[in-house]
Amino acid sequence: MDTIKQLIEYKGSHVWSIGPDEKVLTALQEMAVKNAGALAVVKNDLLVGIISERDYTRKVVLEGKSSDTSLVKEIMTNMVSCASLEQKISECVEIMDNGGFRHMPVLADGKLVGMLSLKDLVRVLLNNNKILIRDLESYINA
Repeated sequence: MDTIKQLIEYKGSHVWSIGPDEKVLTALQEMAVKNAGALAVVKNDLLVGIISERDYTRKVVLEGKSSDTSLVKEIMTNMVSCASLEQKISECVEIMDNGGFRHMPVLADGKLVGMLSLKDLVRVLLNNNKILIRDLESYINA
């Protein structure tokens, strides 16, 4: 597996999302139920941001705000780096590492078609390395 398209085909394209006018508490409850660290923020079928556990910690908890009165749009990250289906998995890992974030939406023709987590990408890279090692061992032992 080498491209984001292959990963999305394997893991599925469903994306957990929330609207920007929802309460932060609702977003947290959704993340807990879905066992997700982030949600895409979508308005009128367009990606307008992303909200993560890190956004909550830094912009609600540390600022003494309330999650039941704060809105998603007040704390979401709206300058979102997105991946394309054609991108290499290794390239997205580098972008996420350099940017210091762990979740990246995937867009195709401007539409949200998936969500990557750093965990998903690292898992694929580790598996690819296992396959490479196995193939090299087979070649050496042949």
